[in-house]
Amino acid sequence: MFDALTRLALGRSRAVLIGAFIFFLLTAAFGAGLPSRLPAGDAFVVPAADSTRASALFEAVSGSRAAPGVFVLVDTPTGARSEEGLRRVRALSRRIEKDPSVAGVFDIRDADAQAEQLRKDGATGEIADFASKDGKLTYIAVFGKPDLDEAPIGKRLQEAFVGLDYVRIGGPAPAAQSIADQVVADLAAAEMIAFPLLFILMLFVFRGVVAALLPLILGGMTIVATLSILRLINEALPLSVFALNLTAALGLGLAIDYSLFVVSRFREELDRGLEPADAITQTLHTAGRTVLFSSLTVAAALISLLVFPQQFLYSMAISGAITALVASSVTLIALPALLFLLGRRVNSLAPKRWQRGTTKDREGFWYNLSRWVMRHAVVVTLVTSTALLALGLPFLRIEFTGIDARILPDGNVAKEIDTTLRTRFSDVGTEPISVVISQLPESGRPEVEKYVEEIEQLPTVKSVSTPTAIDSAQIWQFDVQSQASLLDEETLTLIRDIRAVQAPGPTYVAGQAARLVDQLQSLEDRLPYALAIIGTSTMIILFLMTGSVLLPIKSLIMNVLAISAAFGILVLIFQDGRLEGLLDYESQGGLESTQPLLLLALAFGLSTDYGVFLLTRIKEGRDAGLSNEEAVAIGLQRTGRIITAAAILFCVAIGAFATSKIIFIKQIGVGTSVAVLIDATIVRALLVPALMKLLGEWNWWAPKPLRTLHDKLGIDETAPELAHPSTAQPTAPLAPAVEPPPPRPL
Repeated sequence: MFDALTRLALGRSRAVLIGAFIFFLLTAAFGAGLPSRLPAGDAFVVPAADSTRASALFEAVSGSRAAPGVFVLVDTPTGARSEEGLRRVRALSRRIEKDPSVAGVFDIRDADAQAEQLRKDGATGEIADFASKDGKLTYIAVFGKPDLDEAPIGKRLQEAFVGLDYVRIGGPAPAAQSIADQVVADLAAAEMIAFPLLFILMLFVFRGVVAALLPLILGGMTIVATLSILRLINEALPLSVFALNLTAALGLGLAIDYSLFVVSRFREELDRGLEPADAITQTLHTAGRTVLFSSLTVAAALISLLVFPQQFLYSMAISGAITALVASSVTLIALPALLFLLGRRVNSLAPKRWQRGTTKDREGFWYNLSRWVMRHAVVVTLVTSTALLALGLPFLRIEFTGIDARILPDGNVAKEIDTTLRTRFSDVGTEPISVVISQLPESGRPEVEKYVEEIEQLPTVKSVSTPTAIDSAQIWQFDVQSQASLLDEETLTLIRDIRAVQAPGPTYVAGQAARLVDQLQSLEDRLPYALAIIGTSTMIILFLMTGSVLLPIKSLIMNVLAISAAFGILVLIFQDGRLEGLLDYESQGGLESTQPLLLLALAFGLSTDYGVFLLTRIKEGRDAGLSNEEAVAIGLQRTGRIITAAAILFCVAIGAFATSKIIFIKQIGVGTSVAVLIDATIVRALLVPALMKLLGEWNWWAPKPLRTLHDKLGIDETAPELAHPSTAQPTAPLAPAVEPPPPRPL
């Protein structure tokens, strides 16, 4: 494979670059249409969950959504029940009912009529009061037709009621659209922040203007190519709009990482005196192999999210895996051709002191640090492990929350209306707990009323509406209001308590709170499968790379320590409400339930990515005959600066999402940045060399059958014999003569 890539880069470099340019233009035009094609609906719903079945059952027989998707808030200065107020409500309701996507409306007139009928019948149950506490406000609940997007209803009503200052449009559907719009806006804002800052930093990291431009070029190619592929996938499998954020941040971040790996190795080979053609050969067979393994580890970690049915998570899995593979493909195909044509001009537009070679292997900071660490290996291992475990302890008290209008920034109309409904009305929820009983005819009313009475006795129940029968379908439906807020733990407990009550027929509980309960259960049920995929794929890939069984196990343990520390820091910040002023957010008292899973997959892949880069250089030294300790020290010296620089640049790329106005996007940016920094500093600089010292030759142990398998696969870090060895200047040996390493233990 790498021989073929070498021949392509050296023999058809101009054709490769022309093809890459044409490919970029085509994919840029095609991929630009993806954002407008991504739905703004609920990307966190579990398709086969109890709450989803409840909504689907009610919608199938009623021809209407089970819960209102749009709320029209109406200001009535003379009073909601005054003649003028009722006239306003009547006129607005008639206009809303004309919308082709509206199945029906429910307003204060309907609520009062039902309440009156309830009193006449002497039945149990309550009807929500559609008048505010001061009597000045009322609202109209708009129910959309099943299988139709409700967001356009809100947009059309806003246009229809332009100029009516007493009308405001909100509700779950407009809130979801506002969140999607805000995500796209935040993405553009993050790119405006990240690109200039990255370029400035890369001038120092890549030591030259020409070299610094390379990652931005590759990042742009990666992003537009990935968007084009995602657009094709979206035609068959609808993806979430949130996938755009991961594609942009991960595409740019990995392009920087992989470019840094390849360019630094290319320069290293040039500094040895090789001609550009031979330098490309060496680079592709060493750093190129590292890039391939790195992309596979990132892709495999993110693919684990496919086991979850939520659109948000499987969209992240698909977009992240494709981004990683595209980034490595661009790096392995386009970058070598460009470097070959540039040759030593890759150092152009840089001060002369930046064009000099790096510090010698045994005189640098990282070499001395690793030697110090290995002399104090036991102490360093205990201190760093204890520190990481201590940072991870807050994760044990994590609380989960969902997504609603409250995560929108202040000033958003949907959030303002949601706040108004919660605070100025005594008995209203933007989406109540909906209970649907099936296979029970209208003659079963006494059983239903007894069931309702039992639910009314549950803790935190505020009110229960009058059960409504759809006799033709033998279905009953009623709503339950909780005393607690919609997504508070008390409300989630109430959902579980309702489901535990003996019902007169097959019963389903729906609503936003019920969806969160089902979502948490779904995540818990499928988490072991995701962990198994991550662990198994990492073990296999690292074994193929190193030929060792213990090194992959050790990498898994170190990744867990680093990620647990990042989780703990997220809890300290976002759950406990720290740094609210600095990060410009308002704590919800918990983390959005899918974020730890996304962070787990993303941080695990990236941690293994940096581990692969370090281990390949250590293994390269081992294959050259260095002792275990010398291979570790020189490997860290050669990669320490690069890994640290790559981590900082990646954190800028994805950390820009900390500026997002949507809190769970902010959590992705902060959490991933923290995990990457911990891994690139504490883990790679301290824990890795300490454990490599303690394990000694056992680092490279594998059972004989696996060792034989690895040897047959021929995966190593050595390049073929150079085609023009005479072009290379003599270099000093990597290490003084040492005794051959002792036999590997079996």
